[in-house]
Amino acid sequence: MQKNYYEVLGVQKNATKEEIKKAYYKLAHKHHPDKGGDENKFKEINEAYHILSDEKKRSQYDSFGQTFDGAQGAGPEGFDFGFGRGGFDSESIKDRFGENFDFADLGDIFGDLFGGGSRQARQNTKQGNDIEVELEISLEDTLVKQTKSLVLEKFATCSRCYGKGGEPGTSIKECFTCRGAGEVQQIQRTVFGSFTRITTCPECKGEGFKPEKPCNVCKGQGRIKEKETINVFIPAGIDTKQVLKVEGKGDAGRKAGKAGDLYIHIIIKRHPSFQRKGDDIYTKAQITFSQAALGDEIEIPTLGKSKILLNIPSGTEFGRVFRISGKGIPHFSGYGRGHMYVELEIKTPKKLTKEQKDLLEKLRKEGI
Repeated sequence: MQKNYYEVLGVQKNATKEEIKKAYYKLAHKHHPDKGGDENKFKEINEAYHILSDEKKRSQYDSFGQTFDGAQGAGPEGFDFGFGRGGFDSESIKDRFGENFDFADLGDIFGDLFGGGSRQARQNTKQGNDIEVELEISLEDTLVKQTKSLVLEKFATCSRCYGKGGEPGTSIKECFTCRGAGEVQQIQRTVFGSFTRITTCPECKGEGFKPEKPCNVCKGQGRIKEKETINVFIPAGIDTKQVLKVEGKGDAGRKAGKAGDLYIHIIIKRHPSFQRKGDDIYTKAQITFSQAALGDEIEIPTLGKSKILLNIPSGTEFGRVFRISGKGIPHFSGYGRGHMYVELEIKTPKKLTKEQKDLLEKLRKEGI
């Protein structure tokens, strides 16, 4: 029975070369035998791509079907893709797949199938992880610099072995498996040829050395999980979404490796009376109708504990805003402060005495 190569790759007959290539890569990942796939299905996929990726062979296939000579060489025995038994080079790849073949895509396939990647990416680092936490403070806390204490459960250096991972008095020896290299070589035979793969040593986890006797407390890790109190300096003028970094206060590294860092995300609590905009603060104050009409001097609370006197001129209208310089939030740079803005609201009494009603009635008759 003839095979429909377009159906094998799951593409339409008018599919572009790019669509065919993407379909092939996706199916090759899925059905590769080294990844538990069906070997016959994998061969069928390669056969289809071998034909449809070549314009000349595709044209012959569209005209004459599967029986034309171009299908030879893509059979189940070798699937060498024209690379030969000894490997492949750029010329043979371009000859088979065309001048515009994307070598980066081929590298992606090898990376997924055979665990590729740079040696640096494969290396098992001993450095501890960074820690990120949120710290909620009040708006008043932003007025002055201060220190806050945080209690974190994190990896800390083992106090018994001082991070070395071995029992005190015992030696640290070179790993027998990798001879101190931290890496081992594996030769893997694939349909593309033989590949030498460098991987992290499974015995020493890439460190090259092992303790003669692991520490009884940390079991050879050089660190243990425990609670630690950390004092954090909070500068004046700090705002929501700002992040403080404390170097070396993240998780301790394995086997005396470098510790990670601590990142503190600041959140400012909502204040019932003041609203912050940048380094300025906004608030509202209520006055009576007579104060607005005749003028007065009223007491206004600031963000701190102090109060100030605000002069209300006669004829003040509802919604007027007064600026009080230097009573806002200190600038984060350490120099100067923002301002405080006070919006006046005229309070309308809900209950009036008979005398008050009579007075207001007289004022109304006077046009006030």
